[in-house]
Amino acid sequence: MDFRLKVFYTVATRLNFTKAATELYISQPAVSKHIQELEETYKTKLFERNGSKIALTPAGEILLKHTKSIFKIYREIDFDLSSFIDNRQGLLRLGSSTTISQYIISPVLARFHQKQQDIKVNLLNGNTEQIENALINKEIEIGIVEGQTKNQSIKYIPFLKDELVLVCNSKNALAKQNEISLDDLKSMKFITRERGSGTLEVIEYALKQVNVKISDLQIEMQLGSTESIKSYLLNSDCFAFMSIHAVNKELQNNELIVLDVENLSIERYFYIITLVGKSDPLSELFIQNIYSFYNLKL
Repeated sequence: MDFRLKVFYTVATRLNFTKAATELYISQPAVSKHIQELEETYKTKLFERNGSKIALTPAGEILLKHTKSIFKIYREIDFDLSSFIDNRQGLLRLGSSTTISQYIISPVLARFHQKQQDIKVNLLNGNTEQIENALINKEIEIGIVEGQTKNQSIKYIPFLKDELVLVCNSKNALAKQNEISLDDLKSMKFITRERGSGTLEVIEYALKQVNVKISDLQIEMQLGSTESIKSYLLNSDCFAFMSIHAVNKELQNNELIVLDVENLSIERYFYIITLVGKSDPLSELFIQNIYSFYNLKL
């Protein structure tokens, strides 16, 4: 029954039998067989089928809710009992927004694995909105994001300060200017992140404080990752507000340059997020490792 529930959970979260089969390393007929056996056991349909598309029935929604709780208990059992043999084990499902995944969390994960080799970490990457939704839907236990939307069901723990700076190609005609005025921003072409990005929300809020709307800027393109924005800047005369952590290499190589903006400073914190009132030993252990890595106090 446990493996059948795992098959059900994978199909329910992917809403695709083929993807579930690939992820579980079994055949698609095997996936269908497990789902059919579950439906026979509970004497109810778990999925509605409409051509090639599927959706959860009300019964399927209830089973998914209980399955998430069951798997959470299993993870806690694995972790708690492994402490008796001085060998921590278990699965930690971690979500991280784009900038943090690429430039912040990788060394932390490497050191965590060195210390806890029997703990498996699955990393989900997405923008802040996607990571928050994954946490609320209990697809992950812990998230690390670039902003906070102040969702009442989420606990936000600030852990690392960041600065968003205005950057452009070092060959840009404006690169030699000592300072850019707020009015200058309105005549410049910008590349920004997509809607739902924590970075974009922080930029919008900071500009609003100096009476500049994001709609006042000439947005040439919205791109879905920090790396794609950097690549675009290196091949254009556009500008972008980016995390200083994300452009260190390009600044050192003199490929990009930082421009000071008059009366504008954009600072923020990266946040560790968990569900309010929900904690588990494995997540707490990982949070301790993050703080230890950056020499911060809990």
